[in-house]
Formats: sequence, structure tokens, C-alpha cells
Amino acid sequence: GPKLFQYVVKVIVQSVQLLYTMLKIDQPSYILLQNPPGLPSIAVAWLACLFWRSKLIIDWHNYGYTIMSLTHGRYHPLVHIAKWYEKLFGRLSDYNLCVTDAMKEDLWVNCSIKAVTLYDKPPSYFKETPLELQHHLYMKLAKDYEPFKPRTESVSANAERSAFTERDGVHGHVIKPKGRPALLISSTSWTEDEDFSVLLKALEDYECYVNKGVKLPPLVCVITGKGPLKDYYNRLIHKLDFKHIQFCTPWLEAEDYPLLLGSADLGVCLHKSSSGLDLPMKVVDMFGCCLPVCAIHFKCLHELVKHNENGLIFSDSEELAEQLKMLFLGFPTLESKLQTFRENLRESNQLRWDENWDQTVLPLLGQNE
Repeated sequence: GPKLFQYVVKVIVQSVQLLYTMLKIDQPSYILLQNPPGLPSIAVAWLACLFWRSKLIIDWHNYGYTIMSLTHGRYHPLVHIAKWYEKLFGRLSDYNLCVTDAMKEDLWVNCSIKAVTLYDKPPSYFKETPLELQHHLYMKLAKDYEPFKPRTESVSANAERSAFTERDGVHGHVIKPKGRPALLISSTSWTEDEDFSVLLKALEDYECYVNKGVKLPPLVCVITGKGPLKDYYNRLIHKLDFKHIQFCTPWLEAEDYPLLLGSADLGVCLHKSSSGLDLPMKVVDMFGCCLPVCAIHFKCLHELVKHNENGLIFSDSEELAEQLKMLFLGFPTLESKLQTFRENLRESNQLRWDENWDQTVLPLLGQNE
């Protein structure tokens, strides 16, 4: 049948399934719901709270209707219905959390919803990766991905090598050779809110800099994740004829992702919020690993990325290319801007997820017991 009919049926079926499941659980004091996705879960959670006489907490990470507008356009009837639905049921919640001060203000001004800002924080397992673990990870990835394999033969026959590390066969020490490539990482769900052509164009400029004699290292660009646009961008990548840049688009095991972030030299974020009011979780995780970031600008990004302090903010591919040139000039050196950003992140003593929850949410709930 028509797509609209399919969508309505899907929402009805999901509503019945979700409500049935929620009414079978033991009576909760609170129901905590992340939005989006909020259709139909906000309405169903509200009904369940009525039945259980529980309190409903909505954790606003974005607006569902702005995400829908990326596919359907801002003026599509479904988008207007979703906007009305989020505002209506959002007002029926007992407590509200949100991820930025900008969203807190927007919820109050446009929806009359009073929220408390709870910034996303990285879990404790997002941290810098020790050199020994880095080497183990690189050797594991080298079995399946060409960019992680050594580019030249080792001088020592006993050495165990990856593209980035080398273990001395005699003493067992792991080192990073001076001539190693730089490791740039970006993670994505390959959706419309991330334009990877910006990164590809910047890397074309980077390749030109190297060809003109600028002393820049070879790059290994790792882009992790799965999503609908992955095949499209992979086709674009395969058309590029780079001599100094290699690409890798792996699907990592869950435990390997934080290890790779903690091993990389630079993170790149191309997330553009559909609402302009949420922050990219991938940058939060990168900062947990003390990984400096170049992130594309949008409205409230400054609440997370402090330009020229823990990373850089860019507006287009030309600006990103200039930043890559500046950060990797003379790589690797301990006096670089990249190292300064990393030291700033180490010294920032960021809160972790559980500490942040205890400081922000528990007092909110305790006041209302």
C-alpha cells in the first residue's frame, strides 16, 4: 500500500506492542525515555505512567521532527504532525533533561517545557590506549585491513610490525617509528546530517600540499560505522587517486572502538545537528580518550568544542584542509598544536557519565520524592 498507510500501521502496531510490554513490568517509580525516537514511545510511556502512577522523565537529545525533515522536507504534513505531537506530549512529562543549554532555552521558549541540562559524558572505558594495547589492536586490524599493514620491510627480522607500531623481537618493547603515518578517525551513521564530501575535498587539498613539497605525513583515514549512505561514499572514495592517503571503513567490534579512538592522532566530526541544538556524542567519546577534534560548525557546538583549546571548528572543506596542514606539519613532534590540545584534554579532568548523573539527576529526583 501507500507509504503513508504503511507508516500509520507501523506506528499503531508499535504502540500496541510497546504498551503491552510496559504494562507487564513491575511497577516503576519513574520511566526514563530518550527522545528521539519519540513516536510512538512518548505517548505510550505517558499512558503507562498513568496506569502505574509513575513519573515520566524525557531525556531530550534532539527533536524527532527535525530528523524527519531531513528526509521529507520541513513543510511535509508528517513533519508538522510530529512537531505538534512532541510539543504536546513533552508538556505532559513530569521532568525533562536535555543535552545543551541552547536546547533548554528552546524547550522553554517554544514548548513551555522546563528542562535541566545534562551534558553527555563519556563512560570510563573511553580513555587513552596504552602503547602495548595499541600495537595489539593494530596487528589485529592488519589481518583484515590493508592500511594497518606495514608499508616497508623491517630492518630486524624479529620485529613485529604494523603501519603505526613496532615490537622489538629481542626486548619486546613497543615503539612508534618516526616515519609512521598519522591516524585520522571519524565515526558516523552515514546519514544525511553528515556530509562526508567535506572531508573528501579537504583530503584532496591535503594530497596537493604533499605533492607540492609540504612536509606532511601520509594519512590513514578510518571511518567507522554503518548506515544508508555508506555505499554511496565508498564509491566516491574508490574513485579518488591518492598516493599519500589510505582509507579504511571498518565495522569494529564494540570493545575495539574505544581502543581505536584512544590510539588515533586526530578525530574529525562532520555531524550537523538537524535542530542545531544537540551535540555529537562521538566528540564526547573522543574527548574521553583525550583525542583532539576538528568539528564542523553549527549553532551550539561551542558548548563542547572550545576552538583552539581542545580542538578546532571549521566551516568548509578549505578551512578543514588548512587545519589538517597546520596540525600535521612536522608530524610527529611533541611541540605541535595537536599535542597542546591533547595536554589540555588531559588536564581538564572531565566528569564521567556516572559522576555527571549523580551530580545532576539524583538531586533533581531527590527534591521531588
